[in-house]
Amino acid sequence: MADVTADDIAADRPGGRPRQGPPYPAAWEADVVLHDGSTTHVRPMRPDDADALQAFHVGQSQRSTYLRFFAQMERLSERDLDRLVNVDHVDRVALVAVSASADQGADQIIGVARYDRSGPDEAEVAFNVADAHQGRGLGSVLLEHLAAAARERGVRRFVAEVLPQNGRMISVFKEAGYEVRQRTEDGVVAVAFDIDPTDRSLAVMSDREHRAEARSMRGLLHAGSVVVVGPGADSAETLAGRLASRVLEDIVASDPAAVVHAIGVAGAPSVPVRTRLGDITGPVDLAVVAVPATDTVDVVRHLARLGVHGIVLLTAGFAEQGPDGLDRQRAMLRAAHGAGMRIVGPASYGIISTRDDGLRLNASLARTPPVVGRIGLFCQSAPLAVALLGSVRRRGIGVSQFVSAGHRADVSGNDLMQFWTDDDRTDVVGLYLESLGNPRKFSRVARRLSSTKPVIVVTAGRSGQVVPPGHAVRPTHAPPRTLAEMLRQSGVVQVENTHQMLDVAQVLAHQPLPAGRRTAILASSASVAALVAEAAAAAGLVVSGHVQLLPEDAPADQVQAAVDALYGDPDSDVVVVVRIPTVGDPDVGLQEAVARAAARSRRTTVACIYDLHGITAELTGRDDDGREWTVPAYSTPEDAALALGHAARYAQWRAADRGRPLHPEGVDLRAARRLVTGWLAEASGDAVLGLDDERTAQLLATIGVPVLPSTRVRDADEAVAAAERIGWPVALKTTVPALRHRADLGGVRLDVADEAELRADVAQVLDLAAGFEGGGLDSPLEVQAMAEHGSACVVRSVEDPLFGPIISFGLAGDASDLLGDIAYGVPPLTDVDVSELVRNARAAPRLLGYRGLPALDVGALEDVIARVAVLADDLPELRSLELNPVVVSEHGAVVLGARASVSRADRADATRRLPRV
Repeated sequence: MADVTADDIAADRPGGRPRQGPPYPAAWEADVVLHDGSTTHVRPMRPDDADALQAFHVGQSQRSTYLRFFAQMERLSERDLDRLVNVDHVDRVALVAVSASADQGADQIIGVARYDRSGPDEAEVAFNVADAHQGRGLGSVLLEHLAAAARERGVRRFVAEVLPQNGRMISVFKEAGYEVRQRTEDGVVAVAFDIDPTDRSLAVMSDREHRAEARSMRGLLHAGSVVVVGPGADSAETLAGRLASRVLEDIVASDPAAVVHAIGVAGAPSVPVRTRLGDITGPVDLAVVAVPATDTVDVVRHLARLGVHGIVLLTAGFAEQGPDGLDRQRAMLRAAHGAGMRIVGPASYGIISTRDDGLRLNASLARTPPVVGRIGLFCQSAPLAVALLGSVRRRGIGVSQFVSAGHRADVSGNDLMQFWTDDDRTDVVGLYLESLGNPRKFSRVARRLSSTKPVIVVTAGRSGQVVPPGHAVRPTHAPPRTLAEMLRQSGVVQVENTHQMLDVAQVLAHQPLPAGRRTAILASSASVAALVAEAAAAAGLVVSGHVQLLPEDAPADQVQAAVDALYGDPDSDVVVVVRIPTVGDPDVGLQEAVARAAARSRRTTVACIYDLHGITAELTGRDDDGREWTVPAYSTPEDAALALGHAARYAQWRAADRGRPLHPEGVDLRAARRLVTGWLAEASGDAVLGLDDERTAQLLATIGVPVLPSTRVRDADEAVAAAERIGWPVALKTTVPALRHRADLGGVRLDVADEAELRADVAQVLDLAAGFEGGGLDSPLEVQAMAEHGSACVVRSVEDPLFGPIISFGLAGDASDLLGDIAYGVPPLTDVDVSELVRNARAAPRLLGYRGLPALDVGALEDVIARVAVLADDLPELRSLELNPVVVSEHGAVVLGARASVSRADRADATRRLPRV
């Protein structure tokens, strides 16, 4: 987000007067979830914070004031106040954590973090957290955000002077994952640490984010008391009135002993209905709100007085209605987050959850909720929730939690995945995503969850780039396949629709993970078995050859013998059972035999049996330990095989080594940032700055990727002189865009051995280029030393507004571009991710020894890609980078050409923060 001036901030406030000031870095503003699951707002200090800062200071204990200032100060002097609140956001930066007053919504400062630059890349830091808010994780959040702001301003090291008795502050530095150096002089502890992210600091931040967001969801899903707020007893026939009445009935029906309050809800005989929120004595855990959008902000502020953890907002009327609605949504979120509350919605269908005490909370519009089970489900819009829950009930699938986020203004699938990672009641997760607000965070959270529990995802449209009205999502220019590659990289099972999502979920929730892909088949005829085998192969399974044919009229002993033989085969990992009688009733004996054998053998089994669908008692059996397993039943053999194939691929991903973070030797990211910062100082505003060949080579040199030098020439004489300096043989290339890198069209001449050949080639290339746009360039040719022969590849990085950095790889040439044979990855990558990125290109066998040719040095290619991925991940200012071609030979990889562009950064995932709208 672009900076705005302090004048703009002041002018927007009641009675505010514009004043001259430095640019206000609005992009540093963030709503964050704290350690206790509540929320707060972090933003830069403003000149109009003087009164709030004085109130914060006066409210501190003498001990806190002494630890911060090394002296007792009852009040800050006017001079001190002026110095503290007037900062330049460059060399002097201050961030404040604020909460909103429940009465007026005014900001109350509850924490301050600041730095003052003390050297070219060093700054002195200080922190102060309100006594009443210590222990909530404010110090660590402020440190993360201050460090991110400092890195943006070129600061790489923090120093501080801390009194020895201020152990809490020293612990904040150490527990953040930084390498803290300290020494004691004259009774003061001098602390210093580099603030560049490390594997440890990133892991600490991720763990803290995980615990905080999981705890915030627990406050919603395990609510013990609920208040339902409707539009008024006289609004029973309005949509908001009907929503409020329905959800109140459902809450009471799910747990008659629950503590439930009702405000302005018509027709609620079992619950006393009050007219004002002030009539309720808190605390209350959860609020379900169905009021007109224009009344929501006032309701949220009143709910803050009751200590509400979260709000489920059933009504719409926000961002989907244009700019005015978006302003209402922002005001609502600001009021909620400032008071520590999360929002589910707007336009939510509600939430359903099984609490720790085993009781059910049905704070949704679903009159008949699904049975209790071990699948967690998340969706967004309410109409889709109706269809999804209807299908769940018809299949008999059990659900641990269900959340409909509506227009996803706040709570998202990322939050629920954080919760489900540690939830002992959930074994499988299903997500229907109409939009992704933060794909990079989704990838990180999903990979963590997928390592222990299956995550099945449906996206709106195959590309996942459909953005429904009301969803605040950044635009994206990424190719449609990017999302699929990101999901695959994260271990997510991506399916095409909710039908497939539930198909896969029921096998993963009710059967052991497949041990492999070898498939045994039981069918009633050879023709059916052939169809099943074809479906299994199409789903990525391998038919083991063990096929049992069981006639419809087979006696019980033959049925048992066939089942025993099927499950006794040591060369099979999974089983598909298809039994559809043409006459007569279903074979109960077969169902019981399959259920017993599947449970006792722990061999993953799916079935297509007439008159059975979903999770049934007929196909449920117990293993030797007494645990129940159910063979899921499907409508068609194709559905069964497809679900089993997805389960087998997930099991294979989960068992595989996912690699280690990339740390190529010789990478100097600080040097890269210094170069780019200096170049951008020359640019105006947010303009994209294209780098020339020299600067591109300088940037790549910081990550250890040399570019084979080339010399621009205008004619044959200059070409010969360049070749004499370089040494024969050489390569001659045109710089005309249409012919660049196109040896097949004559734009590149290789192995030019002498002057005569070079002069002839120059004439021919110039003549050829004259017919193309750009043929009149001042330096239309390049001369370059010959690299060892090999396969030409292209490595690219692009900074996308939504996905962040995207790395792509493909073999050079029209075929790769026209056929879309390009592999994608979203950093941060591991060494295994890089290896898979190369091999995911369909033409990759050309690098690995195709048709008897020698294998090329793929390791050297992977090293180049790894270095580019690390640079792109760490340097959001890198708008684009193209290495074309990278020639991979038997003994290395050489970059022959490179282009790059940079601009000011606009990536918002360097710190913990909730989505911004």
